[in-house]
Amino acid sequence: MGLVPNIGKLAVLSDEAENWLTENLVEFSFKKNEEILREGQICNHLYFVKSGMLSGCYHKEENEICNWISIENDFATSFYSFISRTPSYETITSIESSEVQAISHSKLNQLYVLFPETERAGRLILEDYYARLEERNVFIQFKSEKERYELFLQERLEVLQRAPLERIASYLGITPETLSGMQAQQ
Repeated sequence: MGLVPNIGKLAVLSDEAENWLTENLVEFSFKKNEEILREGQICNHLYFVKSGMLSGCYHKEENEICNWISIENDFATSFYSFISRTPSYETITSIESSEVQAISHSKLNQLYVLFPETERAGRLILEDYYARLEERNVFIQFKSEKERYELFLQERLEVLQRAPLERIASYLGITPETLSGMQAQQ
């Protein structure tokens, strides 16, 4: 399923809005481990993952801190950079070979002006992102390592089965060794 049907789940789109959106989407194919956005660049696209897996990571000294992982039917972007039009603090990479549809920042704003009903979908996408961000903050600050792992196991089993151990450990805020030990106990 593509971006247009997923937006159609969030807001009723006219045929004109669907056609305009379809005509203004860009398709990208990324190889495994391809850098999509480098820290310091301005993020110009909101991505919709059709297949594969993307992640956003911060770099602190020699450490990589994974902030999010997106799989099929998820949106992905460096939201702060995309919205504020300022350099990104994170790097986006493809964890697997990935096919995505994307809309540029300028085209998204044109969409909102031409078809105001689409602003509802945009608001819901942002609300979902914010809710995930808040959940992640609570997750890291107030849950034990074991609780984080068990919750991730319940909610993101497919990611756990597909993503590299180091990336998942970074997302969970634990060491790869700790994660490996938890997996061994399952």
